[in-house]
Amino acid sequence: MKRWNCMAILKSQEIRKMKPDERLKQLDDLTAELLRERALIAAGGAPENPGKSRELRRTIARIYTITNEEKRKQA
Repeated sequence: MKRWNCMAILKSQEIRKMKPDERLKQLDDLTAELLRERALIAAGGAPENPGKSRELRRTIARIYTITNEEKRKQA
């Protein structure tokens, strides 16, 4: 069985280089994109890339994780 390597939408290093307000904007964009993907699936349509919603969720989680790490370092 062959596993496909999905490219991360944003890598951790790229997220760490962003400013906090850039991260928030990126988070909003990714959340909106995930909503569109979910709406397409709920409407019965087939997504172009089935793995995209999974990558979106993972990238959103990465942003939250890095943001929380930086908050804890400051405290």
